[in-house]
Amino acid sequence: MNSMIKRIESFLLIFLFTAIVLYFSLKDNYEEIIDQIVHINKFYLVLAFVLIIAYWIFKAIVMRISTRKFKEDFTFFHALRLVVETNFFHAVTPFSSGGQPYEIYSLTKQKLKVTEATNVSIQNFIVYQIALVFLGTTAVICNAFLHIFPNNRFLGYLVAVGFIANLAVIVILFVISFTKKLNRILVDFVIKVLNKVRIVKDKEKTIAKFNQYLIDFNEGAKILVKDKKNFCFMILCNFIALLLFYLIPLVLLYGIGDMESMNAYECIIASAYIMMIGSFVPIPGGTGGLEYAFVTFYSTFITGPILNAIMLLWRFITYYFGMIVGAIFLNIKRKK
Repeated sequence: MNSMIKRIESFLLIFLFTAIVLYFSLKDNYEEIIDQIVHINKFYLVLAFVLIIAYWIFKAIVMRISTRKFKEDFTFFHALRLVVETNFFHAVTPFSSGGQPYEIYSLTKQKLKVTEATNVSIQNFIVYQIALVFLGTTAVICNAFLHIFPNNRFLGYLVAVGFIANLAVIVILFVISFTKKLNRILVDFVIKVLNKVRIVKDKEKTIAKFNQYLIDFNEGAKILVKDKKNFCFMILCNFIALLLFYLIPLVLLYGIGDMESMNAYECIIASAYIMMIGSFVPIPGGTGGLEYAFVTFYSTFITGPILNAIMLLWRFITYYFGMIVGAIFLNIKRKK
């Protein structure tokens, strides 16, 4: 019952913020924006959808590699279906927090042990974060030298917070992965403090629970790093997946007929900045924050109805399309 209420609240939030975004995007140039969307070159529009599907395919390759260590008959189709279904839970939960729990649940239905499913999810998360931070770091360095974006303090703070948050996640992942003693000391200390302020009731049970999480995490990281070839290949797949994802706005711009305002590396840098900001927007799907970041960063290259048209198309392809496809796959699974 509680999960159903939370899901309804998430959908209401998505609907509310989507309505607000649509209002502010369309209120001034409604007819021109719709005209740009309707008359976009269909080849480039299809290509944009192909890029997001290719993004899922590369993510599925990573999922298959990490899962086959525990289940040899785990097929590519199983992996692709799981990636698409997980998209739905990423889309409807704050900070995309629902994806990993569903991933673990679904893998246990494939007859993996809970510890094995947790290890798969951990490995996928680690290699994705490494690729994300690498591209984010590259974007920050490139902009520092090329000065692509004007000096905007507010956006600068948002990018800095997003970059530091994602970098901190990587550091924490590696600390948790390779320092057992430090982990236990930190867990004991934090749980004891929370117990004193009465946030945690059963201190011993909670410590034992978190220590088991850390053991699972440690084992997953060890398995991942031990197989260096697959470790590097999984990072590469995520790197390629993100590049394809980041190039979607450029393809849409070409579809509208503008081949000169922006090039590939400018598009990748802008997209990397947007994703760094969007990663800590608490609303499901980063709704509102991502649209604002998109319009602000891409306004350096394009303006007017074209900018809003591309933003709306980009948002549908990268967010709502994945949520719809994920919901369809989940509904088919439920009926079966």
